[in-house]
Amino acid sequence: MLEILNELFSSYGLITSFAVVGVTMFIAYFLSDKLTKGRIHGSAIAIILGLLLAYVGGMQTGGEKGLADMSMFAGIGLMGGGMFRDFAIIATAFGANFDEIKKAGFNGVFSLFIGVLISFIAGVIIAYAFGYKDAVSLTTIGAGAVTYIVGPVTGASLGASSEVITISIAAGLVKSIVTMIGTPFIAKHIGLNNPRSAMVYGGLIGTTSGVAGGLAATDPKLVPYGAVTATFYTGLGLLIVPSVLFLITKAIV
Repeated sequence: MLEILNELFSSYGLITSFAVVGVTMFIAYFLSDKLTKGRIHGSAIAIILGLLLAYVGGMQTGGEKGLADMSMFAGIGLMGGGMFRDFAIIATAFGANFDEIKKAGFNGVFSLFIGVLISFIAGVIIAYAFGYKDAVSLTTIGAGAVTYIVGPVTGASLGASSEVITISIAAGLVKSIVTMIGTPFIAKHIGLNNPRSAMVYGGLIGTTSGVAGGLAATDPKLVPYGAVTATFYTGLGLLIVPSVLFLITKAIV
C-alpha cells in the first residue's frame, strides 16, 4: 500500500504539494480557532508547521530541502521554488491601489534607504564580531542581512568564498523567517493596520517573502502594499550594496 501511495504521490508531485499545503492550512486555522481563539493567526501557525515539517523531512533524509528531498513530496520543491515565488510577488503587487501607493510618498522612499542601510550595517557589525575583517566578506554578509537574494548576488560579483555566500544566505533566511512569524505579534503595537504603514514596513524590513507571509497572517489586504516596497527594497539592495556600500566598507576597513 505504501509503495502504491509513494508512486502515486511521486507521479503527481505538484498536485500532492498543493494537497499537503491545503491540509497544513486547515490544521493551522483549526488550531488557531480552538486553541488561541484567533489571537494567533492561522497563517502564523501554518508557517511554524511548515518549518517543523521541513525539519522532520531533513532529519529523515539528511538532505537540504526538507520534505522535498522525499520522492513522494518532491513537488513541494517546485511549488516553493523561485518560479512560483516570483509569480506570487508579481500577482500580489497587482492588487495594490496606486492612490494608496502615492500616499506613502517620501516616507515610503525614505524607508527603503533606511531599511537597507540598517540591515547592512547590522550584518557587517555581526560579521566583524565573528572575525571577518576583509571588505568582501563583510559586504557579502551585510548584503545577506539585507535579503537572502542580495547576499549571494553581492558575493558572486565581489568574488566572495562559497562559505561566506552561504552565511549570507542563512542570515537572510533567518531574517525572513523571523519576519513571517513575528509580524502578527507586533502589528498592533506599531500601528501596522493600514496600507501606508504596510508600505513603510515593507520598505524597512525588505524581505519580500517574510513581509508577505507576515502581513498575510496579520491582514491579507495589506499584503500587496508591503510586497510593493519590499520588492523595490531588493532592487535597491542589488544596486547599491555591491557598489556604493562595498566601496564605503572597503575604505573603512
